[in-house]
Amino acid sequence: MPDLLLELRSEEIPARMQRRAAEDLKKLVTDALVARGFLYEGARAFSTPRRLALHIAGLPARGEAVREERRGPRVGAPEAAVQGFLKGAGLTSLDQATTVTDPKKGEFYLAVIERPGRETLDVLAELLPEIVKSFPWPKSMRWGAASAEPGSLRWVRPLQSIVATFGPETETPEVVPVSVAGIAAGTVTYGHRFLAPEAIEVRRFDDYIQALERAKVILDADRRKDVILHDARDLAFARGLDLVEDEGLLEEVSGLVEWPVVLMGSFDESFLDIPAEAIRATIRANQKCFVLRKGGSEDLAPAFILVSNLVAIDGGQAITAGNERVVRARLSDAKFFWETDKATRLEDRLPKLDSIVFHEKLGTQGERIARIAALAKDLAPLVGADPALAERAARLAKADLVTEMVGEFPELQGLMGRKYAALQGEHDSVCAAIEEHYKPLGPSDRVPSDPVSIAVALADKLDTLAGFWAIDEKPTGSKDPFALRRAALGVIRLILDRGLRLRLLEQVGAADRGLAGRAGADARDLLGFLADRLKVYLRDQGARHDLIDAVFALPGQDDLLMVVRRVEALGQFLDTEDGKNLLAGYKRAANILRIEEKKDGRAYDSAPDAALAAAGEPAERALAEALAQARETASAAVAREDFAGAMQALSTLRAPVDAFFQDVTVNAPDPKLRVNRLALLNALRAATREVAEFAKIEG
Repeated sequence: MPDLLLELRSEEIPARMQRRAAEDLKKLVTDALVARGFLYEGARAFSTPRRLALHIAGLPARGEAVREERRGPRVGAPEAAVQGFLKGAGLTSLDQATTVTDPKKGEFYLAVIERPGRETLDVLAELLPEIVKSFPWPKSMRWGAASAEPGSLRWVRPLQSIVATFGPETETPEVVPVSVAGIAAGTVTYGHRFLAPEAIEVRRFDDYIQALERAKVILDADRRKDVILHDARDLAFARGLDLVEDEGLLEEVSGLVEWPVVLMGSFDESFLDIPAEAIRATIRANQKCFVLRKGGSEDLAPAFILVSNLVAIDGGQAITAGNERVVRARLSDAKFFWETDKATRLEDRLPKLDSIVFHEKLGTQGERIARIAALAKDLAPLVGADPALAERAARLAKADLVTEMVGEFPELQGLMGRKYAALQGEHDSVCAAIEEHYKPLGPSDRVPSDPVSIAVALADKLDTLAGFWAIDEKPTGSKDPFALRRAALGVIRLILDRGLRLRLLEQVGAADRGLAGRAGADARDLLGFLADRLKVYLRDQGARHDLIDAVFALPGQDDLLMVVRRVEALGQFLDTEDGKNLLAGYKRAANILRIEEKKDGRAYDSAPDAALAAAGEPAERALAEALAQARETASAAVAREDFAGAMQALSTLRAPVDAFFQDVTVNAPDPKLRVNRLALLNALRAATREVAEFAKIEG
C-alpha cells in the first residue's frame, strides 16, 4: 500500500506551538482523507524547530467507486423543491432521475449518483493546499511582497519548502502536485541550519528520517527529549551531582534544538545565598537551563545544564562561557532583589497594595486583603485554626506581590512571601499560609494541611467567587478569564480532602457582606456553580452525576462533605437488589401519581388514613405500617448523619412495595380507597426524600 510523506519547512516555530501543530496537521489531513472515503493503516506527525512532518502509511492508490441513492420530492411537488433536488444531486433535468412508487406516500423522484473512484494523488493535490492555507496557528504572519495582497498565505513563520511524495515502498513515489503561495512541492529538504546546510533529496519516509539524522536533525521530539534527559543525567552523575528534572522545561528545550548537545556550566558559589527557588527561576526563565543538586542532597550546586543546538569545534567551551556570563548577570540581579526585599518588612509594603486595582468593580488589592482577612478570621474556628494567626496570615499573604523578586518572577509569589515572613520572625503557620493559600492550583496539586493555611486559602477563593458573582462576571462556555472554575475546585478539594464541615451558604453570605455596598452575589446560584464543579470532580472519581443531583435537590444541601457521604451511601444502596427494586417501585409509584394528579387536578399529598389502610387489603396495611416505620427510622438516621443506616431503613420497603403493586388495585372503584392508596404512594415518595430526590435518579 502506498504511503504519504509531507514536510512543511519554515523558519523557527515557537517551541510551545510545535507539538500541537503536529497533531493538528495529522488530524486535518487524516480527517479530510477519511471524509472522502480514503482509509489508512496508520499516521504519525513530527515537529522540530524548523519543520512539521507527517507520515501516513497504507493509503490506497485509488478510492473506491461510490453509488448513492438520493430520494427527492413527491411527483408534482413545487418547482422550487424539484430544482433544489436536482441541484443537490448534480442533475440537469428530471430525465436523469427515476420515479419510484411508495405504497403509503405515492410517487417520488429518486436520483442514482455514481462516482468513479478517484486517484489518491489527485485528492491529495486538492486537499493539502487548503489545509496549509487554513492551518490553525495560534499566531501567524504574512511576509514578503505577497503579504500586501489580500488572501496571501499566513504561516507561523515564513514557509520555505514543501516535500510531498506518495507511492508504494517498492516503487519510486510520485511528487504530489501541490503548490502554495508559489512554493511547489518537491523532494528536496534541508537538514541542520549550521551543521548540514546542504540540500537533501528524499523520496519516502524511511529515506527521509535517515537522511535527516545524517544531516544532524532528530525528527522525533520525544526522542530529542530522551537524549537531553539521559545526557544531562549522565553528565551530572559524572560530576557527582543530581539533575533537578523539569518536564515543562524539557519539553520547551526539545523544541528549541534539532540536534541537542548537553553541556554543563557553573556560577559563583556565593550566589547560593539566594533562595534555591529564585536561582532556579532565574536560570530557567532567562537561559532555559536546568539546575543541579549536590549529590544525595537537597542543596543546589553552583552549576547548571544547558542544551546547545551545535556541535562546537572547541567542545562547547565558548557556548558554555557565554551562558555563564548571562547566568552570572541574572543571578547578580536576583541577589540584589533578595537583599533589597529583605530590608523591608512585609506589613510595611501593604500601603502599596492600596494603589493597585484588583478589579475596577471590586476595588484595590488592599480592599480585597481586608475582606480576606476578616473572612479568614471567621472561618478559623470552623477549620481548627487560631483566628488571630489566620487574620495575620491573610493580611500578609499578598504583600510579596510588590517585592522586587516577585515583580521579576511572578511564579514565585507566595513562596517568596514565606521566605520574607520567616526572616522577620512570623509564626510558622503564618509563614506556611502565605505560600499555601494559593493551593490547590489544580487537580494534581496538594491541599494544605495546616489549619491556618486552610482558613486563608478558603477565604481567598470564596472572596474571589463571591466578588465576581456579585458583578456578574461568571464563566461562560470555555471562557473563564478569572479562573473561577479553578477557585471552585479549590474550595471543593479543601473541604473534602480535609473533612471540613462548612455551611457554604453562610460562608458565601459572609464573603458577600465584605463587598460593602456592591451588588450582592446570588448565593444559591453560586452554590449551584459549586455543585456543578463537584459533579465534575466526583465524576472523575467514578461517582454518578445523577446521584449528586438527587442529593442536591433536597433543601439545605450546602454541606459538601455531607453531600458526598450521602451520595456514596446512596450509590452503595442502589447497587444492591433491594435498592434497584425500590427505585423501580418508586418510579412506578411516581408515574401513577403524576398521571392521576394531572387527571384530577390535585395533589395527593395528605397523610394516608391509617384506619382506612388497616381495613383494606393485607398488602395495603403492610405497606402503610412499613412506610411509617421506615420514614421515622430513616429520618432519625439522617439526623445523626448515618446515611448507610437511612438506606438500610429504606431497604425494608422493598418487599411491601412489591406486594402492594402485585396485590392491590390503586384505582379502586371506591373513591375513598382510591384517594387513600394514592396518598400511600405519595408517602412512599416522601419517605425516599429523607435521603434523596429519587426522581433525579436515572434507571
